[in-house]
Amino acid sequence: MSTTASDVRSSPAREWQASQIATRDLLAPYGLRLGINPLGWTNDVITEFGDDTSAETFIAEAAACGYEGVEMGRKFPTEPAAVGRLLAEGGVDLVSGWYSGRLGEISVAEELKNVARHARVLAENGARVLVYGETGLMPGDDPLNEPLSATPVVPDREWPGYGQRLTEFAEALEDDYGIRLAYHAHLMMVAESEAEIDRLMAETGDSVGLLFDTGHIVAGGGDLGRVLANHGHRINHIHLKDIRRDVFAGIRERDESFNTGVRAGMFTVPGDGTIDYAPVIDFAKSEAYNGWLVVEAEQDPAQAPSVEYADKAMRTVRSFFGG
Repeated sequence: MSTTASDVRSSPAREWQASQIATRDLLAPYGLRLGINPLGWTNDVITEFGDDTSAETFIAEAAACGYEGVEMGRKFPTEPAAVGRLLAEGGVDLVSGWYSGRLGEISVAEELKNVARHARVLAENGARVLVYGETGLMPGDDPLNEPLSATPVVPDREWPGYGQRLTEFAEALEDDYGIRLAYHAHLMMVAESEAEIDRLMAETGDSVGLLFDTGHIVAGGGDLGRVLANHGHRINHIHLKDIRRDVFAGIRERDESFNTGVRAGMFTVPGDGTIDYAPVIDFAKSEAYNGWLVVEAEQDPAQAPSVEYADKAMRTVRSFFGG
């Protein structure tokens, strides 16, 4: 049974604070902190998944499991002060938040207008990175329900211009708000395969950081160790997502959609799938990376109870650090 926000708040606060402290003490020597994304509670696209779950419930349950920080989801308020009050009440920090960018189709000036409110929310509440997902150039009116084979392909001649726009946007984001862009390599988006990640990094300046999402890189056919070796100096955010390879293989073989795969359970939390996290944890422990490790897995909370899976992930990540 899933814990409710009232259940969590009725238990002694020192119990979950002690869990947060224990986790912090394990990761702090490496310059790391552990956060979680609300996708295991409330899906941003498949709206029936957790639609009755509030941001307050998500934060209370995440804190009860011992997470220090959270990323934003669709149930969060959109005004900086309201977000600040929500975080303060829940006793967690803001890690980041997804932004659906469209620099594949629009100008830097337009994108800077579009991002302004979201960037202020992040900056005024202590986040240091913005998760950028390229939703421009995606197929159809409902792209995540299109077959996986319909993933966009950027023509060779268009990569330099796209890279330049991204670089200018990232530089402005840092200058104006003090936050860095973390580009999310993602299924059904511009940078999905390892070759596309390579091209993205080659066509952009160092202001464009790379969000290293273990589940999406593996699902896109990439090798985690090789991407780390080639682009570790650009990685400024890490999502720890696991994958059920047999489920995903079936989705890919039948050329079904991303959302069909999520409904079938192709993603899960660390410790419940098949990814070998050794190279990722070695990288995170090195001097090459300082920042957040964020547990993220798009799942149906009716099939994968949110607190149970958040706790499983917490225990798995703590074990990586001797906890």
